[in-house]
Amino acid sequence: MQNKARLELADYEAENLARLQRAFARKWEFIFMQAEAQVKVDRKKDKTERKILDSQERAFWDVHRPVPGCVNTTEMDIRKCRRMKNPQKVKKSVYGVTEDSQTQSPVHTPVQPQRKTTKEDVQKQITFLNTQLDRHCMKMSKVAESLMTYTEQFLDFDPFLTMPDPSNPWISDDITFWELEASKEPGQQRVKRWGFSLDEALMDPVGRDQFLKFVESEFSSENLRFWLAVQDLKRRPLQAVSARVQEIWQEFLAPGAPSAINLDSHSYERTSQNMKDPGRYSFEDAQEHIYKLMKSDSYARFLRSSTYQDLLLAKKKLENEQGRRTSLEKFTRSVGKSLTGKRLTGLMQSS
Repeated sequence: MQNKARLELADYEAENLARLQRAFARKWEFIFMQAEAQVKVDRKKDKTERKILDSQERAFWDVHRPVPGCVNTTEMDIRKCRRMKNPQKVKKSVYGVTEDSQTQSPVHTPVQPQRKTTKEDVQKQITFLNTQLDRHCMKMSKVAESLMTYTEQFLDFDPFLTMPDPSNPWISDDITFWELEASKEPGQQRVKRWGFSLDEALMDPVGRDQFLKFVESEFSSENLRFWLAVQDLKRRPLQAVSARVQEIWQEFLAPGAPSAINLDSHSYERTSQNMKDPGRYSFEDAQEHIYKLMKSDSYARFLRSSTYQDLLLAKKKLENEQGRRTSLEKFTRSVGKSLTGKRLTGLMQSS
């Protein structure tokens, strides 16, 4: 009680201090001497500095001291507590001091009695485990192989790994590469990239325009126009979303729509339900279904079409001619420099 009054300790803190004194009975005098020496050193410090250190120490222990009812690792073996359902039942501390039941710290929160497992709980657990078994899992070898294939495919298109033509704008002041990437006249690299996936073709504005022209020539552009309209809807301001949702519905999905798209019954029902509360993602199911249709049908025909093949070969031929022209210019310059050097050498010798 004397320690409690002198140190302004709470009840459970005074009990813990007394327990530590009993545990360290042989070493307590040495610990006390060290503490007194530290206090003398602190007294020599400036008053403001002492106040700062005192407030820091109080704040530390206010934050880090265990609250009543929690496991205190200075009194209990945490390894034993982890193996037990109720750590409060541990009767021995780390230091071998037996705890009295009267000196137990007050329980912070009452322990609720365990509920018996019912038939519904077991059924839920079985359903959860069956769901986990049905999950699609891939072998690590397949994942690594897929990652390596992706890396090899995009190796020539990464300017940090392969030096682009005419120069790398990330390590030089020449921005010609960026200007070529933003231009409406794509190079052979950009055209070749459209063939990797439908996403690559749709991300490139020129590739998207070429794909749209192709599906318009086949009189099947409603799928792509619907997909683009939904993408534009997601970027609209909130006050314009509701009106734009109704416009898309009337143009592509309503009975007798001028540009009706082909949806399965499930996607159409989900989209009809979403129309009761229109938002940016009301057409998410329909857009996903249309994307799969384009990927398996229109996009595959686009890659096999003469439009894409001619564009790919034309850009390849143009770049080959430019490469030959560049190499010829380099050769001419090198020959001119060598001839100029020989003439200068001859003039110097004659003089």
